[in-house]
Amino acid sequence: MLHSNAKPEPSTLCGIHAVEAALGRRPIDHVLVTQGHHGPRVERIIQACRAHGIPLRFAPLAALDRAAGATHHQNVVAVCPAKAYDDLESILAVAVMSSSPDAGEDTGATALPKPLLLVLDGVEDPANLGAVARTAVAAGVTGIVIPERRAAGLSPAVARAAAGALEHVKIARVTNLTRAIIEIKRRQVWVYGFEAKAEKSYLDLDYLLPCALVFGGEGHGLHRLVREACDQIAAIPIYGQVESLNVSVAAAVVLYEAARQRHARPL
Repeated sequence: MLHSNAKPEPSTLCGIHAVEAALGRRPIDHVLVTQGHHGPRVERIIQACRAHGIPLRFAPLAALDRAAGATHHQNVVAVCPAKAYDDLESILAVAVMSSSPDAGEDTGATALPKPLLLVLDGVEDPANLGAVARTAVAAGVTGIVIPERRAAGLSPAVARAAAGALEHVKIARVTNLTRAIIEIKRRQVWVYGFEAKAEKSYLDLDYLLPCALVFGGEGHGLHRLVREACDQIAAIPIYGQVESLNVSVAAAVVLYEAARQRHARPL
């Protein structure tokens, strides 16, 4: 089984970017706004809620702190189901379509970009997952794949760190990451894994190919079976007195090399 059909549980979105991005994109029960805090950005959310028919509730600051479970909510909290996971097949279907050699040819249509997938092997810190998701959206990924076990899920903390980016990317949660990678390879997508001790540099890889980038979690890196399923393993060179980079930083470095290759303008 490659995906989870778990029903999203009630959750909250905190912060202006996260709430604004969700308006009109997912069901929202109601939005809480701190009484007396109606600056231009909050006022824009209030007007958007009214336009979408979303109930507004104005409450004391302490009530928003309780609802959010944190104080960093920028005076706005949306009460809604957690973001639903996408089916891995829906991400791979896009990959197959855009990998087709005649996609966009002889039809006058614009060719679809080659798929760029991101696979995270057990990233447990919600702040890291949210930061990676935001960078992935900025770099133009096709979709993100995460495992069900021993990894962060799409919690309010992840949504807060992603600052609205979760609304703009497909995320599949799979029961077996190694099998998912094998399925990705079966769809003619190259799989690149990244480890600090690999001999090949990340700069030596061809990101113009349809590819999936695999990063390990905090501490353990890539699991053995995941590493063995990758087509190539590469590293980001380390020049100072540290052993490795934080996963969110490493993902950003590689994703933007991929974006640079894919969007470089010919001389």
